[in-house]
Amino acid sequence: TLQRSAGHTVGFFGMDHPQNDTPQELGHTFAPHIELEPAPGGLAALGAAARMVWSLRSASGMRAALEEFRPDVVHCHNIYHQLSPSILRPITQAGVPCVMTLHDYKLACPSYQMLAGGAPCDACVGHSAWHATAKRCQGGSLGGSVALSLESSIHRTLGLYGGVDHFVSPSRFLAGVMTRQGIGSDRMSVVNNFTVFGPDRERTEPGRGMVFAGRLSHEKGVGDAIRAIALTTGDIELHVAGDGPRRTELEELATRLAPGRVTFHGRLDAAALAALVSRSRALVLPATWYENQPMTILEAYAVRTPVVVTSLGGLPELVEHERTGLVVLPADPAGLARAMSRLHTDPDLAKAMGAGGRARLERDFGPLSHLESLSDVYQRAVAHRNGRSVRPSRRTAWTARTTDVS
Repeated sequence: TLQRSAGHTVGFFGMDHPQNDTPQELGHTFAPHIELEPAPGGLAALGAAARMVWSLRSASGMRAALEEFRPDVVHCHNIYHQLSPSILRPITQAGVPCVMTLHDYKLACPSYQMLAGGAPCDACVGHSAWHATAKRCQGGSLGGSVALSLESSIHRTLGLYGGVDHFVSPSRFLAGVMTRQGIGSDRMSVVNNFTVFGPDRERTEPGRGMVFAGRLSHEKGVGDAIRAIALTTGDIELHVAGDGPRRTELEELATRLAPGRVTFHGRLDAAALAALVSRSRALVLPATWYENQPMTILEAYAVRTPVVVTSLGGLPELVEHERTGLVVLPADPAGLARAMSRLHTDPDLAKAMGAGGRARLERDFGPLSHLESLSDVYQRAVAHRNGRSVRPSRRTAWTARTTDVS
């Protein structure tokens, strides 16, 4: 929508799926539907594994989409399993510049998250992908870990992502990981995520309680937030918005450590979540893994809510300590408790940080800034495809026929 409003002509290519928006202009070229979560069993598992490595149907579909739509640029998102890097070959053969946005660590870590045994891990970054098998990084499963290690090893050995002219990373941290993996800095740009935000409204009250919003899984650190609430004195409450595999375990932990002080709201729609965040003293994201650039932080800034995060991944890039929120050490409930207590007992500080967050959002994370950065990336991809290395001006107006792939 953002690109179309700027005059781009945009088409979509992806996997056929019941939840796709319909009709799709290029829908007849889409790769056939396959369900990988949960993973299929028996012979279907072999077919799924083969498709993860190389999909003939995806490649032929992309070729047909290119011939029909004739884009100036192809922009890829999350193509790894359902489509596979097979789609990059017809793009290269057609001579079309290709851009790929990185949403996770997949090209450096077979299991995406740079986690092993619940702790941050970079064993595969710049090294053998078979560390993921040795550590059983895919949910403790040997078979699943072997499949991911094999997939990554083949892709790396054959250089199958060499067809991408330019990569987009939302955070400097992720870009640094990819540089360690061997992607040259000349093929990488850091482009912030963006959010569409409404008019600024000054908060007359600084809000009450703390809120967590996200998936209820180990790496999100919700357990640390509950332990931190238990260590605080007074009436600080924690509101948990989201669902996930650890919900029952976390509810039991809250009942045991902080009875009556933690409320689980489940999954909320966008409007309900925004209302909950706007009436909270702060958003807390006590991640124990390398978060990239969570949208929940930008959404908190939109309603002048400060944020408390850990010092992992791209989080310190988003939260300016003492200006838009507080940065604490990971896996440190006591430190998190001190940060929450500080904001709870100093409402003026919370209001000032919330205002700082809103100012940062308007300065760095607006739609127009994002669109200008993408325009620059597309021009750099064109230059790379044509064998040039001149960095184009970010201010140059540029529109294109763009194929988004995901």
